[in-house]
Amino acid sequence: MSDSVYKIIDLVGASTTSWEDAANKAIAKASGSLRDLRIAEVKKLDIKIEEGKPALFRTNIRLSFKYQD
Repeated sequence: MSDSVYKIIDLVGASTTSWEDAANKAIAKASGSLRDLRIAEVKKLDIKIEEGKPALFRTNIRLSFKYQD
């Protein structure tokens, strides 16, 4: 087994549907430009409220991927 180095970034996904959908959108977007995604850790969940109702679910995730030279 070879040694590996991983980079960690924070992302925020947003969805009008759910926190899970927001996380999925963030991961899908990241996978378009990053390779070897490994772990996504949910750091924070919040909701934007408009007119007294949930309008936007936001999921802040910490995403790790294998560092490439």
